[in-house]
Amino acid sequence: MSRIPLLEQFLADDPSDAFTRFALAQEYAKSGDLDAALGHYEALRREQPDYVGTYYHLGALLRQAGRLDDALVVYREGIAAATAAGDAHARSELQGVLLNAELGDD
Repeated sequence: MSRIPLLEQFLADDPSDAFTRFALAQEYAKSGDLDAALGHYEALRREQPDYVGTYYHLGALLRQAGRLDDALVVYREGIAAATAAGDAHARSELQGVLLNAELGDD
């Protein structure tokens, strides 16, 4: 059973809830609706750039869509956001996927 309708309602009730928007993006990605997932990730990136978890998943989805240059930009932005937030774990993960993306490794 899809959780998308429930998450959509939660988001309608509180459009600024980053966790709900992130969960909704994840659900759309799992369901195969990459455009909807990208839209929600991009909204998070634009409206709540300090929500560090966005960058890893958005970058991965962009790579999946064949948009490597966009993914590289997102990974770099995520590294900056993680550094600003003092989130060394997220920064390290983003640095790793950036390096792999630059080298063409998957």
